[in-house]
Amino acid sequence: MTDELPPPEVAENIAPEGTNEPVDRVTQLEQEVKECHEKHLRLLAEMENSRKRLLKEKLEMTRFGIENVITDFLAPIDNLENALKFAQQMSEETRNWARGFEMILGQLKEALSGHGVTSFDSVGGTFDPHMHEAVEIEETTDFPEGQVLQEFVKGYKSTQRILRPARVKVAKAPSNNKEETTN
Repeated sequence: MTDELPPPEVAENIAPEGTNEPVDRVTQLEQEVKECHEKHLRLLAEMENSRKRLLKEKLEMTRFGIENVITDFLAPIDNLENALKFAQQMSEETRNWARGFEMILGQLKEALSGHGVTSFDSVGGTFDPHMHEAVEIEETTDFPEGQVLQEFVKGYKSTQRILRPARVKVAKAPSNNKEETTN
C-alpha cells in the first residue's frame, strides 16, 4: 500500500526540488479568489441597482395611476365651477346651496393640491403645444401671433407632467390674401 498516489490537490502542490510550482499554484489561487471577490462585488452592485430601479418603477407606476384617477375628476370639477358662476343670478335659497357647493369645490381643489396637481392660467401667455390645445384661431393685429386670447377649458399639471392641456383660442397674424392673388 505504499505505492498509493496522493490526492490530486496534494499531488499538484508537490513539485520537484528547484521549481516554483507551489508558489505558482498559490498565486493562481490568490488570483481566483480575487476574481471571485470582484465578481461577487459586481453582482451585489447589480442587485442593488436592480432593487433601486424596481422601486423607482413602482413609485412611477403608482404616481401615474393616481394621476389618471385624478384626471377623471377634472371634468366634474370644471362643471361644478361653471355651474357656480351663475349662482349670483339665482334666488337667495339657491345662493345658500351654492355656498355649500363652493366649500366642497374648495375641498376638492385642496385634495388635488395635496397631490401636487394645480391648474394653470393661459390667457395672455404664449401658446405652448405641450400645455395648450388650440381649438380656435383668431386672425388679429391687436395681439402678437401665438398669444393665448381665451381659455375654454382650464389646464392642469402635476409636479411631473401636464395632466390635461388647456383648450384655448390663439392669435394669428392676418394672412395677406391680396398679395397672394396678385402674384
